[in-house]
Amino acid sequence: MRTTVTLDPDVEALLRRAIKERGISFKEALNQALRVGLSQRGTKEPRKFCQKTYHMGFNPQIDLDHALSLASAMEDGVILRKLSSPK
Repeated sequence: MRTTVTLDPDVEALLRRAIKERGISFKEALNQALRVGLSQRGTKEPRKFCQKTYHMGFNPQIDLDHALSLASAMEDGVILRKLSSPK
């Protein structure tokens, strides 16, 4: 298949280096690079994500597992105060 490809300068440099080292054509270098890159794509198992945690140096006075319900309750209190205050 004939197509036009726009390469980033670093990718072009890598291909040119492969051409010189292996003594192959541009087409062969590009096809080999694509075969290797695309065939290895799904072979490696993805790394597991691990979130780093840090001790903040204090013990919370409230249960932060329910922070959204706490925020909602605090917001309700503010709204009630605004509604009950005379304008």
